[in-house]
Amino acid sequence: MNGHDTEAALSAAFAEVQGQIARTDTKASILLATIGATVAVLGTAGAAVTLPVAGGIAAGAGAALLMAAAALLLAVIRPRLLPAAPGTLAHWATLTPSELRDDLAVDTRAAAVCALSRIAVAKYRALQRAIDLIRAAGALLALAALLAIGAAL
Repeated sequence: MNGHDTEAALSAAFAEVQGQIARTDTKASILLATIGATVAVLGTAGAAVTLPVAGGIAAGAGAALLMAAAALLLAVIRPRLLPAAPGTLAHWATLTPSELRDDLAVDTRAAAVCALSRIAVAKYRALQRAIDLIRAAGALLALAALLAIGAAL
């Protein structure tokens, strides 16, 4: 690659990794809102429905899995400030305007892409785990509903 191609590739990689991080945050926010709505419905239904013991256990386990998923999703959207290394937001916050100009004169995109890629992968892994927990919670909550219906018949 010539210098121009490398510059373009670095810029594209930097934009891509920033986009991936933004997507994980959006997905996590949507899933958190869904969990919040589900917990609200469960709270309302729980007050109105008497479950058999097995149904109560399934519902409780499902709710616990939803809370675990919510904790993982909160970890996804929690800001991750890199150490105050040159080229990072935390570093720039400590600089004067003239120091910032000097710092920006150095191309740190390659290091930033590597660091941000690690953050993006960690966020995607947490999203995967949260989705797995939500799916398991859904199965347990469906079982609780079936047990409640069976007990009512």
